[in-house]
Amino acid sequence: MITPTALAQQNLLVLLAVLPFLSALLLISVSGRAAGILAGITMLAGIALSAGLGGPVMSGEVLRASLDWVPSAGLSLSLRMDGFAWMFATLVSTIGLLVVVYAQVYMAGKDRLPRFFALLMAFTGAMQGILLSGNLLMLVVFWELTSVVSFLLIGFWHQGQAARDGARTALLITAMGGLCLLLAMLMLGHVVGSHDLDVVLAAGPQVREHPMYGAILALFLLGAFTKSAQVPFHFWLPGAMSAPTPVSAFLHSATMVKAGVFLLIRFSPVLGGTEAWFLAVTGIGMATFLTGGVIALFRHDLKGLLAYSTISHLGLITALAGIGSQGAILAAIFHICNHAVFKASLFMTAGIIDHQTGTRDLRKLGGLARVMPFTATLAIIASAAMAGVPLLNGFLSKEMFLAEAVAWHNGSWLDDSLPYLAVVASAFSAAYAIRFIASVFFGPLPDALRGRVSEAPVLLRLPVSLLAAACLAVGILPAPVIGPVINRAARAVLGPDLPYYDIAIWHGVNAALMLSLVSLGVGTLIYAITRTRIPLGPEGPPLLHRLRGQRVFDRLMLKGAWVLPRRVLGRLATERLQPQLRLLVAVALFLAVAAIGARFPWAPPARVTDFSPAFALMWLIGGACAVGAAWQAKYHRFAALAMLGGAGLVTCLTFAWLSAPDLAVTQLLVEVVTTVLLLLGLRWLPQRRAGLPEDNLASARRRRMRDLVMAVAGGSGIALVAHSVMTRPLVPNVGDWFLANAYYEGGGTNVVNVILVDFRAFDTFGEIAVLAIVGLTVYSLLRRFRPAPESVDQPNQQQATSQQVLDDYLMVPSVIMLWMFPVLIMVAAYFFFRGHDLPGGGFAAGVTMAIAFLLQYLATNVRWVEARLTILPIRWMGIGLLIAVGTGMGSWIFGYPFLSAHARYVSIPLIGNVPAATALLFDLGVFALVVGATVLMLIAIAHQSLRAARLREQDDAAPATKEIR
Repeated sequence: MITPTALAQQNLLVLLAVLPFLSALLLISVSGRAAGILAGITMLAGIALSAGLGGPVMSGEVLRASLDWVPSAGLSLSLRMDGFAWMFATLVSTIGLLVVVYAQVYMAGKDRLPRFFALLMAFTGAMQGILLSGNLLMLVVFWELTSVVSFLLIGFWHQGQAARDGARTALLITAMGGLCLLLAMLMLGHVVGSHDLDVVLAAGPQVREHPMYGAILALFLLGAFTKSAQVPFHFWLPGAMSAPTPVSAFLHSATMVKAGVFLLIRFSPVLGGTEAWFLAVTGIGMATFLTGGVIALFRHDLKGLLAYSTISHLGLITALAGIGSQGAILAAIFHICNHAVFKASLFMTAGIIDHQTGTRDLRKLGGLARVMPFTATLAIIASAAMAGVPLLNGFLSKEMFLAEAVAWHNGSWLDDSLPYLAVVASAFSAAYAIRFIASVFFGPLPDALRGRVSEAPVLLRLPVSLLAAACLAVGILPAPVIGPVINRAARAVLGPDLPYYDIAIWHGVNAALMLSLVSLGVGTLIYAITRTRIPLGPEGPPLLHRLRGQRVFDRLMLKGAWVLPRRVLGRLATERLQPQLRLLVAVALFLAVAAIGARFPWAPPARVTDFSPAFALMWLIGGACAVGAAWQAKYHRFAALAMLGGAGLVTCLTFAWLSAPDLAVTQLLVEVVTTVLLLLGLRWLPQRRAGLPEDNLASARRRRMRDLVMAVAGGSGIALVAHSVMTRPLVPNVGDWFLANAYYEGGGTNVVNVILVDFRAFDTFGEIAVLAIVGLTVYSLLRRFRPAPESVDQPNQQQATSQQVLDDYLMVPSVIMLWMFPVLIMVAAYFFFRGHDLPGGGFAAGVTMAIAFLLQYLATNVRWVEARLTILPIRWMGIGLLIAVGTGMGSWIFGYPFLSAHARYVSIPLIGNVPAATALLFDLGVFALVVGATVLMLIAIAHQSLRAARLREQDDAAPATKEIR
């Protein structure tokens, strides 16, 4: 029995996970400063929710909440929060709030602010999903979502080539790593026997002793290393600097790049503790720590220097995760917090400098401490924390790192080298921190900046001030400020038996303190030696500058994945659609013939069915219509369309003949809509060219004969397959199960409709979502299309008006079409309400309603209809999706999986008991979306038809106008 307190905690946990996504949806509909205010309220609510969950978490509880998603596949929306996840989630919300406040001023006057804050909220939600996931597969979903949303944020200012390149590179690298992580998680779940995070975390010995451990470790590390920008995948992170500075501050401090090290620490009890883990994780971490520090010293771009410093510090955290001892894990967690604080403040400072001076080039800056003293003070504090200066937070975690580097672990060559590598890499950290301060705030003020640089607005400096104060508070009073949080997070990773570690500013004169002081001294010496040479050289050491990862990536990946395939395509294929379709059909026919030739021994012999002359005659008529359509397409396209409709009508009759009335109704309605679509689309086909040369005519005849042979072969094969499937007994037969359970399980006698809206409702939901995407895509493409008068086929080349063009295609009097509107609405309602028990349903009703609207457009013209009838198809689609989603989520209230249906009888006065099912509401969503998507596509084509007619009228009237003038 769940207590009220536990239920409240679960609700808070679910709200913490979904709140950013809900905010992102709301932000799309707001504008101006309201977007920033709503985003700030969301982050503030996240902090409040974390605070509400902090009590039980800090007392050692692990909070859980679970919603069944696909129970049969063991997939659930499982949320889990322990001390480590709580610390990280609180950090994300806190830094996120400061970033939103900063962005409100920094992005003022920029365009698309609601979209920016919506993406920022979605990014926050994806990161919170990684932290709170209690299921391995859901963790991977949120992992990939961070890659997708970061792609949109990095390329937010997509007008610039650098932004597009940086976003593309980041997506390719992190998404490929995500695929590796997915494979690792699937294998890990297979080894453990569950994808539940609690089960996996408790199965460390079982995983390490399994033969698949090596493959799991390799794939897992590829996923973590790509996300956290470890060597050799580090080059995507500097390219992400094209993002707006608030995005850079958030991405580099508490979100995306920290996801990789979060995963390394989280799974270190499962995959760590082996020699392979130590060599791979610690080795790559130290290489990244050193490489990032060396390159950062040579960067001239302010954000570029900070980007490589982020890479360097991520390498430090990775190395600690690879060491894996109790002190190392605690130091890694501590440095995650410290790095988030000082790196967010430094990126915001870089944004302030760029905002006030108009440049981020270190060679064009200097002396800003005279005109921006407050900003200079904040930057010096944050930079000193990054360098590891005493009495600041960065010094404490770096001293803990050096203590772990000196300690003995396994006696390997890497273990013996750790103290030396750590001192050298730490020295470069101090060197680039000194260069940052000295180049920007000291020295002479450049002439170009004199008289036009001043302090930034207060709200722009407020977040930096709070972060700098945090650096001082943690550095001076670490035990009361952050000690309990770090210890609780470490116990969540390593177990409750971990002894309490006293984080203090003074541990006596020991090796770690001496190495820390040595690294600061050596870093100062490195800067003193190179300070006059670096501004004159390239952005990196000579060797590393020539071997830049971005250059290698562009050559190996982008050219290999784009240039080479294009060359192969140019030699072996064509961009024309017809040859590609011909090749696909030919391959399918070849495989079908090969399969038939194999003569599967399990296939029972087909039954011989009774011969029906009427059915054979009907098929002969349908075949004749099909052949006639193909033949007439060469001469008269409208006649071909009419014959194609005849073939479709025979298909409808075939369904009815074979006792499939639902399919017959759906086929008939779709046939009508398709005919109208083709009717409107005929006018966009290229004009026929008369008088082709004899060689071209012969080539056309050979092509048509080849297509005829392939069509006959393909059609005959499909007919044989359909006949064999329908005449061979299948044991067991899934259809029998549906027939037996449709009424008792779904509350309906129309088995087809019950399958669509109950048994397989999730499939139907995916299909209507795809239909919505297709409708919007067609609409977007047609909006951008500008028809030229000479580019389309014209029924009457002279004096063609829009109404005359439509009248040429109309065969039914317009007045009858107008009268059919209320009749078709009643038919749509009839199909909808009877669909659960008799042929019909939401899809059939939606298509019928769409036909009612379309007839109005065919009967008159676009202007006349839209002056009297407001349709708003996009709203129909949105409402349909909301109804479908709301119906599915409603089942969660009663503890059932998504889209679980319920049926019962409802007593209505004067009528009696009436069958009712929640599936009817889902069917209503299907109905609304089908109406919206169908009408949107066809009306968009109708508008283009009217536009083309106007262009032709203008073109025909142009000479006369000239004569009048």
